[in-house]
Formats: sequence, structure tokens, C-alpha cells
Amino acid sequence: MKFINGLKSLKSNQQECVATIGNFDGLHLGHQTILANLKDKANELKLPLTVISFEPLPAEYFMLEPPARIYPLRDKVKQLSNLGVTNFLCLKFNSELASSPPVEFIKSILIDKLNVKYLAVGDDFRFGYKREGGFTLLKEVGEANGMIVEDTSTQVLDGERISSTRIREALSIADLKTANNLLGHKYQLNGRVRHGDKRGRTIGFPTLNMKVTNNIALKFGVYAVKVHGLNDNLKIGVANLGTRPTVNGIENRLETHLFDFEKDVYGEYIDVEFVDFIRAEQKFESFEDLKLQIDIDANKAKKILS
Repeated sequence: MKFINGLKSLKSNQQECVATIGNFDGLHLGHQTILANLKDKANELKLPLTVISFEPLPAEYFMLEPPARIYPLRDKVKQLSNLGVTNFLCLKFNSELASSPPVEFIKSILIDKLNVKYLAVGDDFRFGYKREGGFTLLKEVGEANGMIVEDTSTQVLDGERISSTRIREALSIADLKTANNLLGHKYQLNGRVRHGDKRGRTIGFPTLNMKVTNNIALKFGVYAVKVHGLNDNLKIGVANLGTRPTVNGIENRLETHLFDFEKDVYGEYIDVEFVDFIRAEQKFESFEDLKLQIDIDANKAKKILS
């Protein structure tokens, strides 16, 4: 998949394409249905499939307290690639884009820049200045300029609409079963193993450290985890997601201790799959108290993963 970072990265005379546009936070079963149908359409028309999204997400630009993220951008890119998308155009959401009149957005970006011949959008998609644009305008302006526009029906699971909101709510209480059912895959986070404070190794629990976006939806705490990506070998362990209050941490980190693993893997990218929630993150009076609790957490994780 080709990652296109903003309009300035687009070449002139773009090849015609089949496209969709939206937040795509989570890439849940509803999103997957849209993309599968679009992939069929792209194959039928012999055109590439382009997904258009934003960074930051519009809600993060407008709201003081926007919804949490199901996935950071890196995970979205990886999943779109796995779903067979040809191009991912990530538009920078700023004041210029926010104030763009809907008709101008359709003509200048979708038609002139991207040369979209077939566009599918969610039935609740809004865009342009003050969210004045919707499906009816897209269809009217698009088809007058050679772009077929269709909306997509809402997907339902267990009698309820599949939505990113439902997934965020499930993750916020560590209800991994519900989140996984709605996502259609196991919830996991991808990142590069970076150097940490190396305190864990002093108490016999070395960790693989990943920086995590501050607005992640998953509940802070300790989890039994599986780790993918280390020489294609599945590893198991226990992980803490949070700010590490015992050592007065500030930034969000995911610290994963793998069982029976001592290899140096700094700089490598891994996927941490969250299997089960063990306990909420808490502050301990001493590092020794923390060590005792980690022993308990590790034993619980081993039982869960056995």
C-alpha cells in the first residue's frame, strides 16, 4: 500500500480510482464490509482502491475533549494495507480544510486531485464548512462531474449498530471480548521497542517498552498479552499500559515483560495483543511493593495464557 501524506504529495494527473472517505478509527466489521465491497468494485473497474482519512481526526481538531482513539495512525496504516487497500491518502485536518466549502472539497480534492470515478461513503458522512456537506450533495455534484457516488448501509451485530463508539466504550472498561467481536479481529497495538528507564530489569522483570498515544481508548492497567513479530515466533507475557505512577511517570507507555525471553530487540516493531485484563494501574508505596505485585500479575497471566 502507498501512504500519501497530504495533498502536496499527490502527483498531477492521478490515475482514476475507486475511493471511500471517513475516520476509519478501528477498521471494524462495518468498515471491513465497505472496503471488501469497494475492492470488488475496484477489481471490476480495474482501478486502484484509495482510502481518504484525516490526521488529526476532525473531532480532535474541533473538540476540547474529543473521543479517545481506538488505534493510533500507525495501526490504521498497517490494517488498511492488510485489507488490500492500494493507496491511503492522509489529509492534514487544519483550519483551511475545516473552512473549505463542501462543493470546493468535492471538486478540488475528489475530482481534480484524486480523479475518483466511484465513491462510497457512510450513510452519516458529513464534510466541509460547518459540516454542511452530505451524501445528497456528494451525489449531485459528483455525478455532474463523472463520479458515481453510493452510500453504505449500517452494519449490525447482535441487533445493535457496529460503531467505533461502541468499541471505545468496550475498551474503556477493558471488555476485550465485545471489542474483538465488533472489530472482527483481536485488539492489539503496534510499535517500535524503545529504550526505557531499565528499572524493570533491576527487579527481574525486563520489559519491551513502547510509546503509546495519550488518547488511547484502552483502559489503563495490567494485561495478559501475546506478542507477535519477533522472528515470527509468538511470545506470551504480562504488560502494563499507563503512565507508571509509582515512578512518577508522565507519558503513556506500554511495558511488556515476556516470559522466558531475554533477547535484545531494541528498534524492532512488535504487535502486542491484549488477551485479558488483570487489574487497573495503581501507585505503590515502594518499588519493592511493585515487584511483589508484578510477581502476582505474572502468575495470573501465565494461568490465563496456559
